Amino acid sequence: MKNILLNILLPLTFFLFFCNSSLWATDAPIIIEADRMVSLEQDNSVLFTGNVDASQANVRIRSDKMTVYYSAAAEGEKQEVKRLKCVGNVEVTKDEWLGTGKQMNYLAKDRKVILSGDARAWQDKNLVTGDTIIYYLDEGRTEVVSGRPSATIGADSSGQKKPTRVKATLTPQ
Repeated sequence: MKNILLNILLPLTFFLFFCNSSLWATDAPIIIEADRMVSLEQDNSVLFTGNVDASQANVRIRSDKMTVYYSAAAEGEKQEVKRLKCVGNVEVTKDEWLGTGKQMNYLAKDRKVILSGDARAWQDKNLVTGDTIIYYLDEGRTEVVSGRPSATIGADSSGQKKPTRVKATLTPQ
């Protein structure tokens, strides 16, 4: 009986606190699909694995694995999502903006998506790439960062490693 209650209450608990996340700006229903879900109460997190697909209104996140970290709440208080961490084949879309990478962190307080690992972002037919792409959801602004010392491509004639650079491809309409 206890296992049956846990199997019903854990997903319900997740949806109650996930609905309060500032990532989801509307009252539209949240739809999450994955092959597996594990509640990690000691870490205040929920882990989704296998073909994760989360969406609400105009925001959609897909990845191989998504961990949702939420705040601990006293009795009667609502739990809120503090951040999301996605790993593997990450794809984030909002309206006409598409961002991809090997990893993604979403910081709820700042409402920003941080993509890393072969990070790319498209707006219509325009493409930018870099080490890290930061997308500010409320502003619709994209920031591309490159040139970190640990990110290198090849070496110059003196044998010094060359930092990566931001690359943009703009397609005239």
